[in-house]
Amino acid sequence: MTSVAGRADERADERVAGGGLLRRLLIRPELGAVVGMIVVFAFFASQSAVFRSPAGIANWLDPAATLGIMAVAIALLMIGGEFDLSAGVLTGTTGLIVVTLATRYGLDVWSAMLVALVVALAVGFFNGMVVTRTRLPSFIVTLGTFLMLQGVNLGVTKALTGTVQVSGLRRAAGFEEARTVFAGTIQIGGTSFRVAILWWLLVTAVATWVLMRTRAGNWIFAVGGNEQAARAVGVPAARMKIALFMTTAFAAWLVGSILALRYTSVQANIGIGQEFIYIIAAVIGGCLLTGGYGSAIGASIGAVIFGMADKGIVFLGWDADWFTFFLGGMLLLATLANRLVRRYAEEVRR
Repeated sequence: MTSVAGRADERADERVAGGGLLRRLLIRPELGAVVGMIVVFAFFASQSAVFRSPAGIANWLDPAATLGIMAVAIALLMIGGEFDLSAGVLTGTTGLIVVTLATRYGLDVWSAMLVALVVALAVGFFNGMVVTRTRLPSFIVTLGTFLMLQGVNLGVTKALTGTVQVSGLRRAAGFEEARTVFAGTIQIGGTSFRVAILWWLLVTAVATWVLMRTRAGNWIFAVGGNEQAARAVGVPAARMKIALFMTTAFAAWLVGSILALRYTSVQANIGIGQEFIYIIAAVIGGCLLTGGYGSAIGASIGAVIFGMADKGIVFLGWDADWFTFFLGGMLLLATLANRLVRRYAEEVRR
């Protein structure tokens, strides 16, 4: 028991390890992502004046923000040793609920968003309960949830509208106020930036604080690194994993609401395929597929790299098909870098 407890304490210490500044930097999970971000920015900035202008920065921070919110939540879940393949389609589900309730059933936008939040948290709770009770791989459980939500989104939307789209949110009560809070813009130095960027920064800050400064953060690392050892020292592993799935669902609700308020309509197939982008951003940011290692800041940096590449390729006039090639290359390079950094970190602790 003592050795198990020692390993758990050692994992906690890793988050705030002492030693020289250089060594602390070298064992940080987001190190590879920081280097990648600098390289990507330098490349596109040197090729395009628009890319490095305030308007260009606002342009590529926009997709990074919504992706970053989800990537941070997915990173927490991956550090805890699990995956959620239903996260992408759940953003569409929550958006559809908001628009449908507000336009078809007369609810104000705030009430519709509250109902959507309850549904999202219920889906997250369901995923967590099934994974912890059955011990089935979360990959399989959430893939099943993904398919069910995809069918519900398409079936219900077609039944209500006869098409695959629900629109008209702008006419609903409370729309302008909700849009200002979640999907508006702010002026900084004469340039418009999306409010979603502030939500992204807030989510990243809270997640980082939880991981680095709280007992819950220690539990997340412990459960993802060695669930049996964590249980042996009293970590509530099942409750922790359910909470992580619900956190991912909350992030999906936030992103789904932001997109619904921004575009005032929602397609039934929105979000499908995005779950892999969230995972890629988390991996680029330093998360290991095996769990127990990663950071919220790294996931956000991964989202920034995504945003820069997404818009940078457009600014340079390249074929957009090269974007997927870029993502694949970044994923492979990040995985290799994470492996090398993790190996160095393990050698440092010996």
